[in-house]
Amino acid sequence: MIKGYDIMKEDLESLRSTAGRKFSELEEKFNILFKDKALLVQAFVHRSFLNENPKFWIFHNERLEFLGDAILEQVVTEYLYKHYPEKAEGELTSWRAALVNAKILSEKASELGLSDFLLLSQGELKEGGKARQYILANTFESFIGALYLDQGINSCNNFITTHLIKELDRIVAQGLYKDSKSRFQEEAQERVSVTPAYSVLEECGPDHEKKFVIGVFLGKDLIAKGAGLSKQEAEEDAAKNALIIKEW
Repeated sequence: MIKGYDIMKEDLESLRSTAGRKFSELEEKFNILFKDKALLVQAFVHRSFLNENPKFWIFHNERLEFLGDAILEQVVTEYLYKHYPEKAEGELTSWRAALVNAKILSEKASELGLSDFLLLSQGELKEGGKARQYILANTFESFIGALYLDQGINSCNNFITTHLIKELDRIVAQGLYKDSKSRFQEEAQERVSVTPAYSVLEECGPDHEKKFVIGVFLGKDLIAKGAGLSKQEAEEDAAKNALIIKEW
């Protein structure tokens, strides 16, 4: 059980249906029966929901997201390493980045119906676009974190392989892995023998909707800046701007 929550057996049914979300349906859909129902619910609790419901009995999902991000990267990395022995590190890194980026994860979360179980504030419920995209991507990661704690790495492996890694063929066929960050690194290494470095220059906004400004450097020289609702998006924007500035 989550530390701080002493959930009795008679409370389990209420855990399976929280704020109108019937989490038992999600378990049935994925054929996964959570031992700790509180973990499953927590995976879908956005920070904004707690701002409007401060007495809610479960904390938000950001710690699970942190854990799920690491598990996701581990599983994808191991899969790529084992299944593509002829590929170099740089290409595998690009493939992994394309698989775990916010766009793909949010699309997958939406496709799997995870958005139907989100616990959000009324304001966030009305939001769309990139803000909602990152909430969905983060929820996919927090669900992986909850799954790991409750079921272990093998269950995570099965879930990620079944629902996410199958997108790899499409990503490779359409060249979706060739992002600006990868292109800038290739050009920089080839032209000036330097690997770009990224650094956060500014953070602003509330915790659940931060905006990041990141600079990309070649050595000590700041080449360009980029902005985004995640560090990954800001780095990609900085790399795109750097390619334009350097005319590469």
